[in-house]
Amino acid sequence: MKQPTSPAPAGAKLRTGWTTGATATAAAVASAYRLLAGQRLSEVELSLPKNRRATLVVHDQRVSDDGQSVVTGLIKDAGDDPDATHGARVWVALERADAPGVTFCAGQGVGTVTRTGLALPVGEPAINPVPRDMIAAHLAHAAEVLGYTGGFIVTVGVDDGERIAESTMNARLGILGGLSILGTTGIVRPFSCAAYIASIHQAMDVARANDMRHLAACTGSTSERVAQAEFALDDMALVEMGDFAGAVLKYLRRQPVRRLSLVGGFGKFSKLATGRLDLHSRRGGVDFDYLAELASDIDADARRAMRTANTSLAALAIAEYAGIDLADRVARAVWHVAARYRPASETLDVVIIDKPGQVLATVTGKAQSSSAAQR
Repeated sequence: MKQPTSPAPAGAKLRTGWTTGATATAAAVASAYRLLAGQRLSEVELSLPKNRRATLVVHDQRVSDDGQSVVTGLIKDAGDDPDATHGARVWVALERADAPGVTFCAGQGVGTVTRTGLALPVGEPAINPVPRDMIAAHLAHAAEVLGYTGGFIVTVGVDDGERIAESTMNARLGILGGLSILGTTGIVRPFSCAAYIASIHQAMDVARANDMRHLAACTGSTSERVAQAEFALDDMALVEMGDFAGAVLKYLRRQPVRRLSLVGGFGKFSKLATGRLDLHSRRGGVDFDYLAELASDIDADARRAMRTANTSLAALAIAEYAGIDLADRVARAVWHVAARYRPASETLDVVIIDKPGQVLATVTGKAQSSSAAQR
């Protein structure tokens, strides 16, 4: 039995993996060969988008007592990506249908769409369009090879998917009861975080479709709580962007809203102030030289201390002791970085908080303004 491997050690080449969509496709194909021809496949070769191919290993298979359906399970292998579904068992129950085509159903652990704004209508199982197309195409090929002219009922499930979904944004997106079956290329690239970025985009689509014209993009749960208190926003208007400020700013440049509030901690926003749109530590730490330059009006000893500070909050404390409001200067720098991505005349807020959630600085203004005004 092949299991996903553990993450690669530091310095090792990172492995790619397979999306839940590709995993479910392989499960569907294996079920089809067992159901239609009695063949038990140990592995399945897939044709992925962009002319790529992949071979996935079958984990388990069971034929129903009446022989009318087959359930095949595969273990999701996300490679060395920090994927919430890595190691989960993805399964497909396949049945014949009289009419050609494929009908999709949500099994245990796969959610159902309950809000507008997603790529699927309300009431549909949360199996995204690309995985649907991939499953349907592979089943059509299997049917042709095996001389079958009918259709299929495809039920996709994920063991423990409802619990795993608690660590995703599905509930806020209106996907209830489990996970989404995702994937656009079939391949998970390590640390691309494509699924997380897709969920950020989906969150904004859902908010816009439900007439939310003021969104708050937040770096974590504390900043979300502050955003709600500061702006009295509905839960649906809160976007958990984590480290992916660029995913928010670039998307809203194409799909604008009337007001955007960026809310986050001093450390992460000190990175955004320099123009970095990915705030994760793997992209680099805090630029203490930059912070010292922002506080260039303090004495040389204090600047040297800031350059050698251990944390961003230590640098902040040095500046505050010298009478410099460094949080405000960082907030203004963040505002100007973000304003490049905002259409003219639309409001942009930047709110910087400390770890407990106290507001350190707030800057707001219209994107066409030459400078932001302190509120």
